[in-house]
Amino acid sequence: MRTPLIDRRDFLKAAGAGFIAAMAPRAWANTLSTDAVFATAFVKRDGSFGAAMLSEAGKLLHAIDLPDRGHDVTFNPVSKRSVVFARQPGTFAVVFDHTGREAPQTIASITGRHFFGHGVFSADGALLYATENDFDNAAGVVGIYDARAKFSRIGEFPTYGMGPHELLLLGDGRTVAIANGGIETHPDYGRAELNIATMKPSYVLVDRITGDLIEKHELPASLHQLSIRHMDADASGTIWFGCQYRGPGTDRPLLVGRAARGKDLQLIDMPQDVLSGFKNYIGSVAANPVAGTVAVSSPEGNSLAVIDAASGKIVATKVLVEVCGLAPDGPGFMATTGAGEIIEGSGTTRSEPDYVWDNHMLRIAPAA
Repeated sequence: MRTPLIDRRDFLKAAGAGFIAAMAPRAWANTLSTDAVFATAFVKRDGSFGAAMLSEAGKLLHAIDLPDRGHDVTFNPVSKRSVVFARQPGTFAVVFDHTGREAPQTIASITGRHFFGHGVFSADGALLYATENDFDNAAGVVGIYDARAKFSRIGEFPTYGMGPHELLLLGDGRTVAIANGGIETHPDYGRAELNIATMKPSYVLVDRITGDLIEKHELPASLHQLSIRHMDADASGTIWFGCQYRGPGTDRPLLVGRAARGKDLQLIDMPQDVLSGFKNYIGSVAANPVAGTVAVSSPEGNSLAVIDAASGKIVATKVLVEVCGLAPDGPGFMATTGAGEIIEGSGTTRSEPDYVWDNHMLRIAPAA
């Protein structure tokens, strides 16, 4: 029997509008406090949007409503609250307590900016950093929000590129890694990509305190249409990134790479059948530090692959319809699909046919 979501009327009604908070049932609250949970955005078959909490067994625990499509979720281990960001060119983010005990809060982007779907907290939980588009100047920025002051926006710094997407806080607590996709967009044109012929993706390291550029790495000129989008860090601190190719559909460029401080970007060679299966599109990247592996997914190609982080070799592949969301789960990965499937790390599959799971998934550890 499917575990139902808390009635959607108990949660956020619309960005910037009033909402009603609801306490999670005691059993759910206990589960959320003692076990790992997984947060992900979704679209329901009736056209409504939200973000859901899943148990380690892949069961729906509770959800919040969103006014439009969400993208990724980040977690503050200090306040124990999460933020789900709107899919670009969305202008909202929603702060919520994953146990359902506190009412959600909406963050609205400022005039002249929109969110790119990703963010990260400082190690002390005081500041939230979000990739944003300064669309009138075709420039990427990182917006800075004070989590101690109702997430007021207190500044920004450049990403030294265009179309920033995912960003990560590195182990030193100060350096931010940013994937600049290199694609110009403007909300007046929706999600249209305006500079495919001249795009220039990059991977940059920026000092989050000063906003200074530390390193900037670009792919070879022949790969200027290989948009760097999503990232995760393995146990060694190496950053793994996945790309989406905007060149001719008949091309088969390498799509997954790794970045180490002070070194050039390295694209990972793959068997041709695996590479072709991605259809030139990597939708999510997740590392499992315990297992020493990295997983990448392609909803366009219905493909998931697991890579050994040490050798860079493919160790497993799986065909899953519209697979995208990934998060470490035991020795493997939990995955979600646009067909409503939730696949545990053990391989057990649950189905929620009323839900289209969105691109990303976040594991919130029990210690949280």
